[in-house]
Amino acid sequence: MTGIAFGPGDASTLAPQVNALFYALLAFSLALGTFLTLLVVVYSVKYRKGSDVPREGGRLRPMPVEIGWTSATLLTAFAIFAWSAHVYMDHVNPPPGAIVISGLAKQWMWKFRHPGGQREIDELHVPLGRPVVLELGSQDVIHSFFVPAFRVKQDVVPGRGNRLWFTASKVGRYHLFCAEYCGTEHSEMIGSIEVMEPEDYASWLAAQGEGETLAEGGERLFHSFGCSGCHGQSAQVRAPDLAGIWNRPVALASGETVIADAAYVRDSVLMPDRQVAAGYRPIMPSFAGLIDEEELQMIQAYVESLGGQP
Repeated sequence: MTGIAFGPGDASTLAPQVNALFYALLAFSLALGTFLTLLVVVYSVKYRKGSDVPREGGRLRPMPVEIGWTSATLLTAFAIFAWSAHVYMDHVNPPPGAIVISGLAKQWMWKFRHPGGQREIDELHVPLGRPVVLELGSQDVIHSFFVPAFRVKQDVVPGRGNRLWFTASKVGRYHLFCAEYCGTEHSEMIGSIEVMEPEDYASWLAAQGEGETLAEGGERLFHSFGCSGCHGQSAQVRAPDLAGIWNRPVALASGETVIADAAYVRDSVLMPDRQVAAGYRPIMPSFAGLIDEEELQMIQAYVESLGGQP
């Protein structure tokens, strides 16, 4: 008999940080609530009907008391904010050397693709002790990637890139949920995360065999959509060279400068007139409605593979 589980367990390096913050907030709220409740009870008894206590005169508010409780409240709020911000910054900034896995949410399943091209549906295998970055996209409506044991949750919004990362700290199998109502079969959009020892994970990858990677799929789409006719080295139409552009600054015709990240590539494909590179004419057609979210992830991976800043 294992007893009653009062929580989902701690299976990531982020979980203890979230637990500490949660229980600190819970303790503070309990202490403050208890103190206020005691004041209500004490004054209710003291000033009950028929009690012999003075009821005349104005309110007495000594300045030191006013300054004291106001300052204590302000400092407590700042302390909670600073602690929460520290946990949040750890949560949104993945460390270098992480495994990057693409994920696609659609009604009503989760699809994953590993760097070697291995694919999974509603199941994700990850190694123990190594950071994993999930580049998430939605094919249709808003979904939310939620693994309670890892204390990670990320809304997956259509039309934009979404990212989260985690480092699994315990071997095992953990629940994966969609935490945003996404349609009639929302409750069935569930899956699992399988955390494996690094050597077992390597064996699992080898057993799956390699498939088409995102970058390879992006290169195929780059040619099939005719992008190479303008952006290729032997292009007939003058367009920006994409080699080495990833995460580098791009000067725009408007005089602004943007970074060529995933959002820039996405906008360039779907809304090419929005950010026209300096020195080029706005003649690129929009691929909105012609390319889906998974294909956009491939194009982004291909542009990243052409080089640039990490």
